[in-house]
Formats: sequence, structure tokens, C-alpha cells
Amino acid sequence: MKAHTKETQAAMTPEKSLQALKEGNLRFQQSLKADRNLLEQVNDTKSGQFPFATILSCIDSRVSSELIFDQGIGDIFSVRIAGNFVNEDILGSMEFACKLAGTRLIVVLGHTSCGAVKGACDDAKLGNLTGMLGKIKPAVEAVAEPKDTSIRNSSNLSFVNNVAKKNVELTIDNIVKQSEVLADMHNNGEIQIIGGMYDIKDGSVTFYE
Repeated sequence: MKAHTKETQAAMTPEKSLQALKEGNLRFQQSLKADRNLLEQVNDTKSGQFPFATILSCIDSRVSSELIFDQGIGDIFSVRIAGNFVNEDILGSMEFACKLAGTRLIVVLGHTSCGAVKGACDDAKLGNLTGMLGKIKPAVEAVAEPKDTSIRNSSNLSFVNNVAKKNVELTIDNIVKQSEVLADMHNNGEIQIIGGMYDIKDGSVTFYE
């Protein structure tokens, strides 16, 4: 499999881009890999890059977008931050990726058993981590059940995963609200913004379509 060119990137609609990620994740789950020469792709992309998707994911060591979607050099922009939320810098990076570099799809990818989400659920305090976890607190507050505060914490994995899903949804809302550039592209059908959840138990990604 060759690295993407300007021509092949132009042919990747938002729908085709999503399908490519779905097919890549299926290969990953089946321990298969597309036939590609990564060093050849390094050479092919030395004068330019033409990725088709931008993926915002957590820094969790188990959630490498290139691996779980079986993508090669130059295929995707990978944005990583604990808790997969957005701020001004990340939004600027996404605007570059979509408006200037041509990606057609943004995926906000959460994952099960997320440590950042657990920290937000537990109201953890530690240096700069305190402020960072505050960005995830709205998702904790938005999940209504359970009402019993004694089980609204990291010991309740079902609650944690529900918060992780809500965090993905709120992040997508924030992308549209806080970036006029991306909102316009989304509304015009130039890009698609979609959420997903990676299951650390089996390697599968569920997309929220």
C-alpha cells in the first residue's frame, strides 16, 4: 500500500475516510496488516504529506491511532492529550489539518477505563493535572446516573465509561462551538466530525454515527 498523494487524498470523501478507518480497525482486531513498506512511505512523503483523517485521542499507551486503525506514514494526523478534550492549541491544529492540509474526517476517540476520566470522577488533585482534569468535569456532571455519590467514582467502571462517552460528545460540541473554521467545513459537508470509543479489552472501535 502506497502513501497517500494529493490525488488519492482528494478522492477521500468523509464517508470513504470513515470506511478506511473501520476497515483498518477490523484488520487490527484480526491481527492482519495492510501490505505496506513503511520506509518506502517515508521516502514517498519526504516532499509532502496528504493525510485523510485527523484523530484526537488520549495519551494512553494502549491507544495508538496508527496501530488500532492500521494506518501508515502520512495517512493520519494524530492529536493526543489525556482525556481527549480540546483547547485553543488543539483546535488550531485541527484547523490546520482540515483547512490547509486537506483531511476530510475528524474523529474524537475516547477509550474504556480511561485514567484521565477516572481522575476527573475522583476529583483528583495533583499539580497541573488538577486543571487539566477540570476540562473533563463537565462530562462527569452531565452523567445523571447513578445519583448515589458513593458510587460516582473510578471504582464504578460503568460510570467511568459513560462519562468517557459523554466526554467525547461534549468535545465534539466544543469543536463546533469554538472553531468557526471547522463548524463551517462541517456544515458545508467538506468534513465530518464523529466520535468513537476504543475498547481496551478487545481492540474494537465503536463509532457514534
